[in-house]
Amino acid sequence: MTAATPGGGIDRRATRESPAPPGSGPLALTLFLMALTMFFAASVVGFLLIRARQPEWPPAGSPPLPGGLWLATLVLLAGSAAVQAALGAIRRGSQRGLRLGLAAALALTVLFLGLQAANWSTLASEGLTPGANLFGFAFYMLTGLHAAHVVGGLVVLVLVTAKAFRGGYSAGYHPGVRSATVYTHFLTVVWFVMFGVVFLI
Repeated sequence: MTAATPGGGIDRRATRESPAPPGSGPLALTLFLMALTMFFAASVVGFLLIRARQPEWPPAGSPPLPGGLWLATLVLLAGSAAVQAALGAIRRGSQRGLRLGLAAALALTVLFLGLQAANWSTLASEGLTPGANLFGFAFYMLTGLHAAHVVGGLVVLVLVTAKAFRGGYSAGYHPGVRSATVYTHFLTVVWFVMFGVVFLI
């Protein structure tokens, strides 16, 4: 609800800080994540089927996967922690904590993508490209799909961070921060599953 000022105008601050009425946002996000879950699950199953049919995995002569994947995993986990801290901060009404958390999450997401690009470059320089063999194709397919969705999350983080620096969220109204947090955690979980399947199993 809006609040009237003594002069008969509308108090925009009260409007901004009033809790938003229940809407379709959380439901839409849930359905979207369910669809992505099925998509990533199908990709992982496809990878496992390809692997099960190969007599040797990875194929002889394939370079080892770069250790930078471990660093990228830590960075992604740190980004997830940062956006969770931002959500906790705005729930307490801390604008400073919100902005610091989102800025850190934004920087860590960019760093993760940079590390992934470096990992791909390292493998390509050693002869493992998407067209080299099925191992290369499967690796780039899984990590590339994940990175593409991280880019999508990065766009959301940029928009949410920009709004946060304009004072667009409060303790009672922060749906964008909540959605960005859920999506970031989702991608972190997906990465751990992919990391385990490709790198550890």
